[in-house]
Amino acid sequence: MSQLCLTALFIPSFPQKQETEHSSSYHKNTSFNQTKLQRFNIFFSFSIFQTSSWCKDVEDEQQQHPFGLLCENSYYNKRTRPKLLYFCLLSLISCCFIILAPQFLTSPSSFSLLYSFGAEDGSLGGSGTDDNVSKCAFVSNGTICCDRSALRTDVCIMKGDVRTDSASSSVFLYKNPVRDGEEVIQSEKIRPYTRKWETSIMNTIDELNLVVKKSSLGNRRECDVQHDVPAVFFSTGGYTGNIYHEFNDGLIPLYITSQHFNKKVVFVILEYHNWWLTKYTDVLSHLTEYPIIDYSKDQRVHCFPEAIVGLRIHDELTIDPTLVEGNKTISDFRNILDKGYWPRIRSLIRDEELEAQLNISRPGESPAIAMVKQKQGLRKPKLAILSRNDSRAITNEDLLVTMAEDIGFEVEVVRPHRTSELAKIYRSLNSSDVLVGVHGAAMTHFLFMKPGSFFIQIVPLGTEWAAETYYGEPAMKLGLKYIGYKILPRESSLYNEYEKNDPVLIDPRSVTKRGWEFTKKVYLDRQNVKLNLARFRKRLQRAYSYTISRKNGHFPLQSQ
Repeated sequence: MSQLCLTALFIPSFPQKQETEHSSSYHKNTSFNQTKLQRFNIFFSFSIFQTSSWCKDVEDEQQQHPFGLLCENSYYNKRTRPKLLYFCLLSLISCCFIILAPQFLTSPSSFSLLYSFGAEDGSLGGSGTDDNVSKCAFVSNGTICCDRSALRTDVCIMKGDVRTDSASSSVFLYKNPVRDGEEVIQSEKIRPYTRKWETSIMNTIDELNLVVKKSSLGNRRECDVQHDVPAVFFSTGGYTGNIYHEFNDGLIPLYITSQHFNKKVVFVILEYHNWWLTKYTDVLSHLTEYPIIDYSKDQRVHCFPEAIVGLRIHDELTIDPTLVEGNKTISDFRNILDKGYWPRIRSLIRDEELEAQLNISRPGESPAIAMVKQKQGLRKPKLAILSRNDSRAITNEDLLVTMAEDIGFEVEVVRPHRTSELAKIYRSLNSSDVLVGVHGAAMTHFLFMKPGSFFIQIVPLGTEWAAETYYGEPAMKLGLKYIGYKILPRESSLYNEYEKNDPVLIDPRSVTKRGWEFTKKVYLDRQNVKLNLARFRKRLQRAYSYTISRKNGHFPLQSQ
């Protein structure tokens, strides 16, 4: 460490804004989509008046400091003047103070270098992780504690005599006052949705008034429904309707927030949608054993001993076990999906077996018999292709299927749409060894793959950062073997629309700097993919070899 030079002023050089996808999650908030690039630059782009003269012992720099915060002297020769030596010494002392002082002055959980730089205009300088979950760990009876420190969400906890009043969009907490005073003791406002930084979308979310009032016979409505378990209030508004947001902004945060209640919890939903409840009832039944309440339409007074308003969220499609009671992970969430969908899958299998017995099945092997063969290890490795019908479609998908079958795969083309029954999609992907698809919200379905399976995400021009951040990294956290296949300009339909040296083709990053609307128009709405099959074949062969090795009990190491 004595050989390491650091800058003292810590002036970060933030990257230009890039856009991300998922119909709406690439979207309007370009700054948040740069969170992880900012995380990178905070450590790598410190400068001091644009002087890059920090140098020492380059020979073993990687062993000494994995962040690589050192560089060669490009401005000064060895005959450094005394002034500069004093300046370097002062800088080193200042740096040490900046790094070490917070460890003595604050608790480790409340300080991070990643959050030490402010952001203007709603931009975020951190990962969006709810780092201060202990802020409201101990809430006294008759009080409201609101944790507003997280970047993505606010969460309020109410304990005591909690009563709903949907007519006034309020949740009241009644308390016996120590002395006479005003009727309202404490009040908070909250929009219980996990995209706190996106002002435009948050303005569409219903706001709740949380009020602590003096308890007296005259100012309390009687309980119509008395519950003896806590409630969790959240919204299914916003971007609900997009599969990525339904999992990332809703179901996973709901699991994080409520799993420790072991189903002894009531869900109260703002902006309630019947179709959403129908779509996810298989999963919700493993998170709560109570009927779900439509807050706006249910005018009854529901009384609870405790209420959590808002959901906790960690990172993209993942769970940080250090922030969850019981150290739960994204694999535990996937187990909930497994429990939720398998009863329906078994029902489908029974129907198919009955159909086969009646000899009215379609020509070919029945799915039930195929599943038996799979259990016996007699089946070919299965490849699932998530097909897109709109933009970013694979225009030579039929040839891709033929090539995959030639390699040795059994191929199933899955075409999810908004009304698809998720149990059927889960069945298809859960039984697959390899998943292939073009970057987009449908890639959220990687959550349906078994840990250890292979995931190839085709990455169109202009989507590299989003593809890795929103799906690639989370897939690896789930335990999938992941490869991002970055297409060449010739594999993009844009190659026929622009000159060969146009920045759209050769420098997508410079194009995405022009803003979300332009990025969406060029790279998301108008781009299709025609795979170079000879080039892509190598990835499929790697996936095939990996799958065969796994089936035989061997796990070869392969580069990402």
